[in-house]
Amino acid sequence: MTHPTDAPHPQEAARPLPAGSGGGPGHVPVLLDRCLALLAPALERPGAVVVDATLGAGGHSEALLRRFPDVLLVGVDRDPHALELSARRLGGFGPRAVLVHAVYDELPRVLAEVEHPRVDGVLFDLGVSSMQLDQAGRGFAYAQDAPLDMRMDPTSGMTAAEVLNTYDVRALTRVLRDYGEEKFARRIAEAVVRERAHAPFDSSARLVELVRASIPAPARRTGGNPAKRTFQALRIEVNAELAVLERALPAAIDALTLGGRIVVLSYQSLEDRIVKRALVSRATSDVPHDMPVVPAGHEPELRIVSRGSEKASPAEIEENPRAASVRLRAAERMREAA
Repeated sequence: MTHPTDAPHPQEAARPLPAGSGGGPGHVPVLLDRCLALLAPALERPGAVVVDATLGAGGHSEALLRRFPDVLLVGVDRDPHALELSARRLGGFGPRAVLVHAVYDELPRVLAEVEHPRVDGVLFDLGVSSMQLDQAGRGFAYAQDAPLDMRMDPTSGMTAAEVLNTYDVRALTRVLRDYGEEKFARRIAEAVVRERAHAPFDSSARLVELVRASIPAPARRTGGNPAKRTFQALRIEVNAELAVLERALPAAIDALTLGGRIVVLSYQSLEDRIVKRALVSRATSDVPHDMPVVPAGHEPELRIVSRGSEKASPAEIEENPRAASVRLRAAERMREAA
């Protein structure tokens, strides 16, 4: 066991951390009331266990623990700093909050090690957190100069600077096009390779200026900062976010008990498409549509309980601008897998 205020070593990636004492202010959780309402039918059962697969600063987790006083929460995050903050914030809940340093696609191993292989609820709040954006040294934000790191777990893995300084034009173009949906991916990639020959990239300000110079003036006049797509693409590549999500969603669904619920908050179209595909595929029967009766064991595993892809209200967006791009999807486990 590791004390929650100590940064866990990478080799202790799935070791549970007891929540420490103290607390602190957190960022405003997105669509909090809706998340609680969707999870309530599953978490009001005796002995319910819920996973916050993207713990962050602990805002959603704290609300879950307060709203459902008998629930056990397993909080997972790859960012040691997030775990430290959440451990202080959730310390008053004692053994009801078990915090684990891991990436959320490691969920089966995490749940086995905390001896709760099946759970009643899972919450994902995807993407970079406002807490990480506010830490200038992490390099996530294009609005301030900082080292080009962008790792959600700063103890391991390749940095954004290493991607920029080692990928060839073809690989960089793929990253910017596929993960940033950047129309000028090739032009930016060529400029990066050309400029790094003079000096390696190490700061966000230099990258922002290069992107701005690579995009035609008419395209720069709309859509906000022209570097945002490049920064999104690099962050996704550095943290393998989409690949991790592709693995994590089926594992989370498989871990749900009958009547258990999964709620996912995504913030860009690439994530939302993956979430929709994962939920809809398990909410669809595998028998032909023209069969008059669905045989036993072939009913859908899931029932979609959200109203399609739900958005935040104008009032919440005004209070919490991060909610502007959120899309919420949720489903309930209706039967075991065949």
